[in-house]
Amino acid sequence: MRILIAEDDSILADGLTRSLRQNGYAVNAVSDGVAADSALSSQEFDLLILDLGLPRMSGIEVLTKLRARNSHLPVLILTAADSIEERVRGLDRGADDYMAKPFSLSELEARVRALARRGAGGGGTILKHGRLEFDQTGRVASVDQQALELSAREVSLLEILLTRTGRMVSKSQIVDHLCEWGDEVSSNAIEVYVHRLRKKLEPSGVKIATVRGLGYCLERETAAS
Repeated sequence: MRILIAEDDSILADGLTRSLRQNGYAVNAVSDGVAADSALSSQEFDLLILDLGLPRMSGIEVLTKLRARNSHLPVLILTAADSIEERVRGLDRGADDYMAKPFSLSELEARVRALARRGAGGGGTILKHGRLEFDQTGRVASVDQQALELSAREVSLLEILLTRTGRMVSKSQIVDHLCEWGDEVSSNAIEVYVHRLRKKLEPSGVKIATVRGLGYCLERETAAS
């Protein structure tokens, strides 16, 4: 899951970035509205954390332009504690949730998880696929209640596939959702991640199908007749 943070307070932005990365998310940060609008126009994200008081272009303007492009990207706005009018305007312009500063990191992380689930089509914190279960809160995958040993990249890859079950996911889409700016992930590296994850899922009867030229799809192995 890839998150864009648009926040001009560098200390707050750095703290949010570190915290979310420790939870397994790919995170990029910008410090003004023009940079945020440019990133949102040209790249794919799963969630936007948006400060309304951005320089060069306000958060409200960034949000308005985002929704004008018919984007349904989940947006969590950050506001000063006394700016009730701004909060209302943000929600009216299409924000999904807001938090007043100051706030606790644990609450923000919980709201991020909730918005991520909403963006992926809703549902609970546990994604199930045959004998495989994935806890989005703890970011732990298990088969028959036995935890799988997965790397951070493998966990993120599994989440991408599970939230798009039955749909093809291309290598470029995986890179978009898996990687931060500056990450150089080759097509071969994606194949390696898929291969490793596929081997770890085999005992569960869940397999990752490869369709040449299209991408990957998580599907359940059918029982032999």
